[in-house]
Amino acid sequence: MDANALIRKLVHFEEEIRTEYGQPVQPVLRRVVQGAVIANPCLSPDTPAGLPDLVDVSAQLGIELTRRALERVGDATGIRAYAKAVVVGTAGDKEHGAAMIHARLGMAMRQTIRRGRVLIPGNAKVGPAGTPIDVCFGPIDEGWDLDAMDSLTVSVADAPHPDEILLLVAYAYGPRANARTQGPSQADVDQLLVTASA
Repeated sequence: MDANALIRKLVHFEEEIRTEYGQPVQPVLRRVVQGAVIANPCLSPDTPAGLPDLVDVSAQLGIELTRRALERVGDATGIRAYAKAVVVGTAGDKEHGAAMIHARLGMAMRQTIRRGRVLIPGNAKVGPAGTPIDVCFGPIDEGWDLDAMDSLTVSVADAPHPDEILLLVAYAYGPRANARTQGPSQADVDQLLVTASA
């Protein structure tokens, strides 16, 4: 199935945070979100698609949307965190969204940026046009890089229609603005588990 044939429109969000709570943000935090609003092929009146078709569509879109993000921000080596999210229109099923973000989308994103050892946080919900969704960022290469964890709320005023899906991929350049909360390391967690099982 050709993902491009399903697209109604592409959307783009970008922000650069320079100060937070009156303090300069060093380094400046830049976040980019790319999205596609597509017809939900599972709701086609003629030949409804199945979940495997949605998985294939998401992989195609993951590559295209990530390429579009890289056109805005350049070198992928500066990415600190990534995310994915989906809003399914009210005629659809939450599992349509799950098929799009949990099966192969992350692999398409990694293939394009040539990075990404850590699980990509994903968020899926069903809702009407304009439904806000929290895009939840997680670290890209070090699972305990807690300063990379953050969220950004996104909404598209006219999407998704009941028979559409809004798919989003996102990348962050820099840690959470003025991150200063020290969390545990992988070594701390490993030691805790050894101690707890003794």
